[in-house]
Amino acid sequence: MKIDFALINEVNDFKEDYYQDYLNIINEASKQLEISDDLELSCILVDDQKIHEINKEYRNIDRATDVISFALEDSEQYYVEGMARNIGDIFISVDHALMQANEYGHSLKREMCFLFTHGLLHLLGFDHMEKEDEEKMIAMQKKILNALKIER
Repeated sequence: MKIDFALINEVNDFKEDYYQDYLNIINEASKQLEISDDLELSCILVDDQKIHEINKEYRNIDRATDVISFALEDSEQYYVEGMARNIGDIFISVDHALMQANEYGHSLKREMCFLFTHGLLHLLGFDHMEKEDEEKMIAMQKKILNALKIER
């Protein structure tokens, strides 16, 4: 399995680098979910202002949030046989991550990895609209993060 992953930091004063952590999460999720296809995805780190704009434009929600995922596989037109599965993009608000890490009393690394894992699972088809689906998603998030020893 090959992973084509881009981490784009649009927050000038944010110097933390979670590229390897995110790759490890992708690999662990692929292992847990038995995914053997080549994958392509990106993660863009933004501030609250930018994620607010994205949320308003694409989701009609007029506020900032912590993470937004745009799954490309919702449409078959994006799949080309023999090419990597481009599963989509994850946007993480660094501002929200900093606030939530402080609020929950754990490290910024843990919060950034949690948000990435949450976004990745959305790209892989998980959702939390129904209670049962939410429980499955939370269990998988914990399983992935615990396997990598990224704990609260």
